[in-house]
Amino acid sequence: MIVTKKINIMDGEPMIEKINLKEQAGSLPELFSYLKVGQLNDHMLSVLQAENRTLDFHVHEKSDEMFYCIEGEFDIEFKDNIIHLCEGDFIIIPKGTLHRPICKGLVKCLLIEMDGTLTKENTGGTYYE
Repeated sequence: MIVTKKINIMDGEPMIEKINLKEQAGSLPELFSYLKVGQLNDHMLSVLQAENRTLDFHVHEKSDEMFYCIEGEFDIEFKDNIIHLCEGDFIIIPKGTLHRPICKGLVKCLLIEMDGTLTKENTGGTYYE
């Protein structure tokens, strides 16, 4: 389940590997858990599975946030509107924007956020690296 950075023994360079997002999200041991599947500069890529959950409204002050819907569908509610995401859709939420995800059915998604946004402490211990 856990993705680790692989190093080529011969030259110490990172190995390039392919990651299947559906498989990684499906490997999570429980709903509402997050798995870090990659790092892109100073942003982390995490997959999650959620079902029948509405998060509290919140704001990310330091960085934009991206949601990519791998499977299922969900809404992102803003102060004055709701955007519906289906499989294959993504949305970038600018920093400072009040928002909350709403999942009525089972959804698997990829989050791209500034490294350190998700931790074991602020996810109730459900964040895996």
